[in-house]
Amino acid sequence: RSGKQEYYLAAAAYAYAFLLPEREDMAIRPIDPRARLAVDLYNWGVSRGLTSANSEEVLLEAGTRALPFGEMTLTVEPSQFIWGGYRFKRFIPVGEFVVRGLLNRYREAGVGAALAAEVEPVGSDSAAEPARKRIPPRIKVPVTAFVRFVEPLRTILEGKIQGRIELYAADQATTVRVAERDVPLELEPTAALALQLEGAPVWDFEFAGFRLADPQQILGDGLIMMHPYRPGRIPVVLVHGTASSPARWAEMINELTNDPSIRGRYQFWLFQYSTGQPILYSAMLLRRALHNVVNELDPDGKDPALRQMVIAGHSQGGLLTKLMAIKSGNRFWEVVSSEPFDQLEMAAETRALLREAEFFDPVPNLKRVVFVATPHRGSYQATGWVLNLLNRVIRLPGTLVSQLGDVLVNPAFAQLHMSRLPTSVDNMSPGHPFLRALNDLAIDPGITAHSIIAALGDGPLTGRTDGVVAYESAHIEGVESEKVVRSGHSTQANPETINEMRRILREHIGVR
Repeated sequence: RSGKQEYYLAAAAYAYAFLLPEREDMAIRPIDPRARLAVDLYNWGVSRGLTSANSEEVLLEAGTRALPFGEMTLTVEPSQFIWGGYRFKRFIPVGEFVVRGLLNRYREAGVGAALAAEVEPVGSDSAAEPARKRIPPRIKVPVTAFVRFVEPLRTILEGKIQGRIELYAADQATTVRVAERDVPLELEPTAALALQLEGAPVWDFEFAGFRLADPQQILGDGLIMMHPYRPGRIPVVLVHGTASSPARWAEMINELTNDPSIRGRYQFWLFQYSTGQPILYSAMLLRRALHNVVNELDPDGKDPALRQMVIAGHSQGGLLTKLMAIKSGNRFWEVVSSEPFDQLEMAAETRALLREAEFFDPVPNLKRVVFVATPHRGSYQATGWVLNLLNRVIRLPGTLVSQLGDVLVNPAFAQLHMSRLPTSVDNMSPGHPFLRALNDLAIDPGITAHSIIAALGDGPLTGRTDGVVAYESAHIEGVESEKVVRSGHSTQANPETINEMRRILREHIGVR
């Protein structure tokens, strides 16, 4: 009731001596009802005992602190504060944090203070650079602070307790070794994720990224990691849709990363892009980012998990996903010109850009794709006055407009009557030549495909829509499975959609 930190720290020391004695014959039985009470006292004691004056953060600092019966001297292991290319710098207690916006709160009972850590770049080590440029600087990392006391029974009696503050990131450790035992750590991954999303700038990106293609709004090449690369874990790349952002995958990430059969087998990456720009251009950026990340992380090809990649895309993101799984040949070039590409006169820089965007093979490491509410034959909303209105607000990348501006006036393109570059909304209008070309191209036989289709209302699927995409547009042949979810277009957070993704990922690793 006094709120004095010395009482909390003393409680932590008492609870530790009771829970984790040095002698095995003194250990309590796991079913002892006092065990959970002692764990709570220890966790609360560490969190409240090391809290700042304003109670907004936990201070994991070395030093000597007063106790009701003496003093406590704590040391810190600095190496445990390094995470990828970052250093943990601020620790926010989340044990009592109220989670909003996520259906389920996942926590794992154990010892330690559950915290959300902020990060700052550390050093100039080139090995850390891949992590630093792909992990968002505002990320909140779920960590656990564990205070290991030295001979607590004896030192309590002497009034001079010694302990060491240890820090464990949830993606690196779930247990701590104490007296020949592996003791589970207290983990609060959902609370840390919710804290990261609270008021995050990514929400502002959704319409801004659709209206204005500004590279400054996007981290690096667009491929985002939630934690440093972990060898042996299969990448799952999630691609958001139009006027959306990576934050829309939060519910799915919360569910899947806390599934015991999936956690530890996969690493989830996110792709962010300006959703108003031409779809082939966005697909080029995604393909480039995937090529870059594999070369950076595993240039010698030693990690077979990287060669089992899964990509899932929602809405427009599903079209980008399909473009990762096909061989284009000349099909897209024939849409814009009847002249052979190599015979058309253009600047070298423009030729290189067009070659990369118009001609490509499947991503070499890709093994499975998932289409979520994808308008394979277009969206009925991308027509008429809606199309005209949306095109008025979209501003394409200046570099793209300047590079391809000369191409538009080339006589070889006269048959298309193009006075401007197409936007993604143009590309998704039913009957657009780009969509017809994409539908003509089959998914590579070495890549397995699945469809998750949203539809509103009950009854027959013919004529049904999700509010944006008709069933007939989302349905394609040649997929291994098709799951219809009765929901609106933004179906990524729907439990049935998440369960289908869970089933697909389990199938990918041979788990039933």
